[in-house]
Amino acid sequence: MFRRVINPILFLPLALSINSINVLSSETKNNIDNVLEEKSNIPFIDYQEIEKFVLNNQELKSLQNLVTSASFNLSSKIAKRYPSLDFQANGLPQYTSGKNYISNSQTLKTSQLTNNPSLIIKWDLIKPLRGSEIKVAKENLKIVKNNYEIKKKDLIQEARMRYHKYQKSNQDIENKKFTLDLSITSLNNAKAKLEAGIGTKFEVLEAEAQLSRDKQSLNEKKIEHEINKISLKEILNINGNFTINQKQNLIGFWNHRLNKNINIGLDQNLSLKNILLQESIKKSQANSFLSQNKPNIYISNTFSGTFSKGESLKTDIDHKKTQSNYTNTISLNFAWNIFSGGQNKNSYKSKLADAEAEKYAFKNLQNILRTKISKAYLNLKLNEQKIISSLKEIESSKESVRLTRLRYEVGISTLKDVLVRQSELSNAKSKHINALYSYNLNLDELERLTFLDKSKNCNDNNNNRTNDKDSICNLPR
Repeated sequence: MFRRVINPILFLPLALSINSINVLSSETKNNIDNVLEEKSNIPFIDYQEIEKFVLNNQELKSLQNLVTSASFNLSSKIAKRYPSLDFQANGLPQYTSGKNYISNSQTLKTSQLTNNPSLIIKWDLIKPLRGSEIKVAKENLKIVKNNYEIKKKDLIQEARMRYHKYQKSNQDIENKKFTLDLSITSLNNAKAKLEAGIGTKFEVLEAEAQLSRDKQSLNEKKIEHEINKISLKEILNINGNFTINQKQNLIGFWNHRLNKNINIGLDQNLSLKNILLQESIKKSQANSFLSQNKPNIYISNTFSGTFSKGESLKTDIDHKKTQSNYTNTISLNFAWNIFSGGQNKNSYKSKLADAEAEKYAFKNLQNILRTKISKAYLNLKLNEQKIISSLKEIESSKESVRLTRLRYEVGISTLKDVLVRQSELSNAKSKHINALYSYNLNLDELERLTFLDKSKNCNDNNNNRTNDKDSICNLPR
């Protein structure tokens, strides 16, 4: 009887130890399974191809049409430099008939078919308002083009953010599956010890509660993963299914100093350039009001002719009689709106005030961009350290889980300690996942704000390759 009790007790630590080793190696199995489950007929979207898909975005295509519209508007303003040609015809044809009765004279009749075409050429030699209109149209075209580029870069950054988020949610699922495996092992161990008579029902209930929480957490991550997939499909304008590289990686390194980031970012920012263009437009519009009180000088040439058949105001009408005449008039003309009651002057001052307001908007946006660039840069450096520290924490937590489970198996620790260490390991992996996600977001944000490119190679502050083991440069990618 004693041997029947002792044998399960001696065999239990060995069985629990084997389960512990299998669970700690489940990450590798999950990754292999993911590779094997990939379907070749589903299109693969690489991180580098995001820009190509973003170009199909409907909002971006709408802005492209606005660029075309502004281009045609500029062409129409430039066309005012050239002569205009008008054709007019009063009655094409015009038939006139009637009688003119006078008591003491003969009655006169009219029966006549006439055509009166005229050709008018006008050329504005001096038109002060024209220059301002062309300049405003040119700057509006630049603004619309900048708006297109701004929206394109914003959409690319947003799409990349959703791409990283989709990757992150997949890693969260793998982490929760790993934690669920640990909880299943803990529950099996608790049940085995209870059956062997060296455990308690309370430990089994505690393990079951933890397993239930882990299952619920896994389901939440799966729903979040599906939502992130739908969100990515929307911005990439994809209808069918697709797949991406589910493994998180460092997408690059940032080797540019903070001062360089700020200086180039402010110099290349398209929103700042748009504000300067808006200021210039307001000044041009102000000048256009003054131009309305300046003289216009233009040349006009009018060629007109009259062709008729029949006669007018005759006692006897000859219906076959025809006649024609033409005149050509060329002139230099002058028009000057001298006084408008002060309306143009006040409008001029109003536009100058608007232009002055753009200067303050420019300085305010500069401060905002400087702050954003600095925050993104500092957060990038912070997340570099988080990535390194979280990796160390994962290794320590794995060893802690292993040792605590062994202590539990020999009866010098409790299941509560094992569950706490499991939670610590899961949290450490979550920290690493979040750090990688935030690091990649910071890289994309810095690219967007500074117009600089991230690098595939990692260098130190002196632009030299570093050999520091604790540097992010030496982490596996």
